[in-house]
Formats: sequence, C-alpha cells, structure tokens
Amino acid sequence: MSSAPVVVLVGPMGVGKSTVGQLLAERLGVGYRDTDEDIVAAEDRAIADIFVAEGEAVFREIEKRAVQVALAEHEGVLALGGGAILDADTRALLAGRRVVYLSMDVEEAVKRTGLNAARPLLAINPRRQWRELMDARRHLYEEVASAVVATDGRTPEEVTQAALDALELKEA
Repeated sequence: MSSAPVVVLVGPMGVGKSTVGQLLAERLGVGYRDTDEDIVAAEDRAIADIFVAEGEAVFREIEKRAVQVALAEHEGVLALGGGAILDADTRALLAGRRVVYLSMDVEEAVKRTGLNAARPLLAINPRRQWRELMDARRHLYEEVASAVVATDGRTPEEVTQAALDALELKEA
C-alpha cells in the first residue's frame, strides 16, 4: 500500500465528502484535497459547465486523470467526485487503500442537496434520477470501500468519528 493518501472518501453527491474530509484531515493532522476542486481549478470552469459543453464522457476522462494525479501526489485525506468510481482503472487504483464509502438514503439526499439543478446528473426528476444513480453505483462504492459509514441523521463530527473508528486511525 502506498503512503499516499492516508484516507480516500467516496460516495454520492451531497453526502458530505468535503465537510467530513476536512474534519478528518484536521483530526489526523494532514492536508485535504478534493478532485472536483482540482478539476474546477485546472479547467477554470464549473463541473456543470464541462458537462453541458463537452458531455459526461469528456468530463469522466478529465476526472480520471485528476484522480490518478491526486492518488499519486496527495498524502492526506482525498475526496473523490461522486462518479469517479465508475471508471474501472480508478477502482483498480483504489484497491488496497483506505477507502471510506459515505452512504446515505434518498430522503437524506433530498434534505442535504435539495436535489438542486446545479447537479447536472439530477436536472430532471431528481429523486428518481438519484435513486437510479445509486442503483448503478452502490455496488461500485462498496467494491472499493474498506469501510462503509452511514451519514443519515449524523452530524459531520459523528461521521468523522465513525470513519476514524472504522479505519482504526489515531488522531494526530
């Protein structure tokens, strides 16, 4: 297992990967990185704009490269975009790493994100589309995960503690 990163977070949009990732990094005394932020910085535009202008296939290629670079470079806590696990090469790169799948049910997703239109994959009938996305992705999240932490009804601090406990990691 490589030293980088110490923890990788995966899960659907709106599950709290960024919030929990920052808390985990703080508690472990390491840096935090988010591949979605890397993509926005590198492309100088919002992810939704990439989807609209270039389509999902182009975005997924950009995302795949961003994840490869971050996995090679970053030694702290790394959060991946919700769909990053769709790529078989990415899933292979996650094998043997500490990966936490943050899970939630559709009702929690509605509460957290409002399933708003800023999410390009949820623009039409968001509740149904979210369920369909999760039906397609859940097994992939579970495949790469070394731990699954449910976020429903929990504060970010409670989720962070559950992740630390699940991975048996000690705080800095």
